[in-house]
Amino acid sequence: MPIYVYWGEDDFAIEKAVAVLRDRILDPLWTSFNYTAFPPDQADAVIQALNQVMTPSFGAGGRLVWLINTNLCQQCSENVLSELQRTLPVIPEDSFLLLTSRNKPDERLKATKFLKQFAELREFSLVPPWKTELLVQAVNQAAQTVGVKLTPETAELLAESIGNDTRLLYTEMEKLQLYIAGSNKPLDVKTVTQLVRNTTQNTLQLAAKIRTGDIDKALGIVEDLINAAEPGLRIVATLIGQFRTWLWVKIMMEAGERNPQAIAQGAEINNPKRIYFLQQEVKSLSVQQLVSSLPLLLELEVSLKQGASERSILQTKVIELCQVYQRR
Repeated sequence: MPIYVYWGEDDFAIEKAVAVLRDRILDPLWTSFNYTAFPPDQADAVIQALNQVMTPSFGAGGRLVWLINTNLCQQCSENVLSELQRTLPVIPEDSFLLLTSRNKPDERLKATKFLKQFAELREFSLVPPWKTELLVQAVNQAAQTVGVKLTPETAELLAESIGNDTRLLYTEMEKLQLYIAGSNKPLDVKTVTQLVRNTTQNTLQLAAKIRTGDIDKALGIVEDLINAAEPGLRIVATLIGQFRTWLWVKIMMEAGERNPQAIAQGAEINNPKRIYFLQQEVKSLSVQQLVSSLPLLLELEVSLKQGASERSILQTKVIELCQVYQRR
């Protein structure tokens, strides 16, 4: 198909997919003639892109027209819809239109319904931080792509350390690839621990200090994370995943469930051996305390997305969270 719609929150994965598409369509010697990108703030970007994609390519290779971060699949005027309906069915075979967006296409929109008749749609979602099995799969896939051999233990360590940050995953993987310098030996845990920045583990330590109500140490970890340039939204995503896991384990314990396999399945934990340790962590907590944490974490996430000062809002919400666990 000559039309592609890439959407999702994994910006790095979208960038890689766009690069692959560019390399496949364009001839390097004719790129400056056949490649046009329209930023979202450009006036009449959609109309201009549709006009451009109808222009035959020059020289070798095809033509690629890219609408960057477009909201075409979220809102579309009648004028633009009319141009879409007139243009998409007759795009030349060697011309390609690419649309990217962080937002899911609105299935109710006429423009989206029409695009789906001609376009290939691909989703690039971030793996939820608590889906450890999927995170490990992503680590192993990146290792295979870059050419790094890992043991199952090092793959789990990397998933725990990096979380769902695809860009950081490939950055760290390339660092490891340089370190091994062509060696076929799988990297061990000790080497990976020394080379990979473990900010996710630090966030899990933050969750542990919140769980014990230790305000001073929790605020110290917050400061360390901020100084390490750890994004606030990634911190809160890891915290939500950890408190969600604790809540599910506690609920199943109170329901009388004793089978680690059943608890692991209910809490979406890949390794049932973790259940014993999780049970010890939530033993002195109440379901109400864990439930009360989630709205505070949601408020923190919303505030960060609305542009609140990371240091200030993180400190405030961490204090409030700690206070929940000081009430025994």
